Amino acid sequence: MAKTTDYLALDLGAESGRGMLGRFDGDRLGLEEIHRFPNGPVRMLDTLYWDLPRLFDEMKTAIRMTAAAKASIDAIGVDTWGVDFGLIGRGDTLLGNPVHYRDPRTDGMLDAAFARIPRERIYEITGLQFLPFNTVYQLLALKTAGSPLLDVAETLLMMPDVLGWLLTGERAAERTDSSTTQLLDPRTGEWSDEICSALELPRSILPRLIEPGSELGTLRASVVEEVGLAKTVTVIAPPTHDTASAVVAVPTASATVGADSPPDWCYLSSGTWSLLGVEVPRPVVNEETYRYNFTNEGGVLGTTRLLKNIMGLWLVQESRRTWARAGNDLSYPQLMAMAMSSAPFGPLIDPDDPSFLSHGDMPARIVAFCKKTGQPAPESEGALIRTCLESLALKYRWTIERLESICRTKIKTIHIVGGGSQNTLLCQFAADACGRPVHAGPVEATAIGNILMQALGRKRIGSLQQLRAIVARSFPVTVFEPQNPRAWDDANGRFQELVKS
Repeated sequence: MAKTTDYLALDLGAESGRGMLGRFDGDRLGLEEIHRFPNGPVRMLDTLYWDLPRLFDEMKTAIRMTAAAKASIDAIGVDTWGVDFGLIGRGDTLLGNPVHYRDPRTDGMLDAAFARIPRERIYEITGLQFLPFNTVYQLLALKTAGSPLLDVAETLLMMPDVLGWLLTGERAAERTDSSTTQLLDPRTGEWSDEICSALELPRSILPRLIEPGSELGTLRASVVEEVGLAKTVTVIAPPTHDTASAVVAVPTASATVGADSPPDWCYLSSGTWSLLGVEVPRPVVNEETYRYNFTNEGGVLGTTRLLKNIMGLWLVQESRRTWARAGNDLSYPQLMAMAMSSAPFGPLIDPDDPSFLSHGDMPARIVAFCKKTGQPAPESEGALIRTCLESLALKYRWTIERLESICRTKIKTIHIVGGGSQNTLLCQFAADACGRPVHAGPVEATAIGNILMQALGRKRIGSLQQLRAIVARSFPVTVFEPQNPRAWDDANGRFQELVKS
């Protein structure tokens, strides 16, 4: 009988973080939630920050609880979302609390950057989707504001790398998360001197790059003592960008890694954001990807994730928070039931309209969008949620059709992974709108990908194809077949008039 090995994934999502224990016997993976804790930005004066001290304490609690559960941890891996960073100064000093990407400090920074280096040239170098909160524009905001932090910083670390540094003392940049900065050339695999020079950003603070699955270091002695471990533990850098880890855990056997045949399936990592794309053997940077604002982010084992960032369930989450603040605290199951009973194909929105990006009164913004586009506003909470879900499903269709054109392929299957795969209404809408079967699950794809890439880094798994076969054996999926195509075709005609890139 094969030996079972224990791995701990520390996975920080937009609404919660969790410590997930993976027990791998060489054939199947078992998953257990050890510790879950809230994760959201905190406002101090006029700035939105990560609550980093508390999050680090929660991570140590997860390690402590894992040890108390008699798990013999072979390795630990950390993942979270991209673009956000911390700055480290002399003497291993964290220079301030990291700022959250939804902070408005990057307002106007896209235009400021384009005044120094043409938009087309930035895309030609990086192949990355233009989003106002990309790391490069956060850095430019610091530069423009005259912040002293850039003058005294020794190292910039992306957020999962900051957390890895807090655990180990090692400074390194894992490649999948670094690929979200718009400072990396995906073809050379190196930081772009040209962009740093054009924007007058300090190239010297960008750290060495390491591959997903690499050993970062071992736990600091102080952490080992604090959490009550009998011995130190290795920290592996999984795909530290949470979407990269989630894509690893897509349970498909098709489209062998590195093959030149075009992909016939796509992934949709569904949660606060919807990240929809295909896995390709090399970056795709051309006029078409530029026109439609697609992004090339790092995958594992030399692959590239060609994808689109779509606003996702943030629309629902922020609407729910708005209603709760007004005293109408509706649960997600209640909202989905209300949406299901609402009339179909009412007003539609472009989920990626810039007005929906920041915190605030989301229902009011949706009503304003409807008025601006000459549509009646949703008349109830359920109708508004249905508008969000139907619009998301139609944006998925828009994205898939353009991926098919870019890659000269036909997408046959949509794999939805992550927390949004539990939203059966959205999964069915996605199948209906796109006219393709949806395979939903696993829910904890990010933690699964994190854990199995630790195992791959420790040589217990030999390939990505083998890894995905383990996922398929270990976790069930639910299949949603498309229904009612004509009604969705009609709605898509209206949607095309609203959507922007």
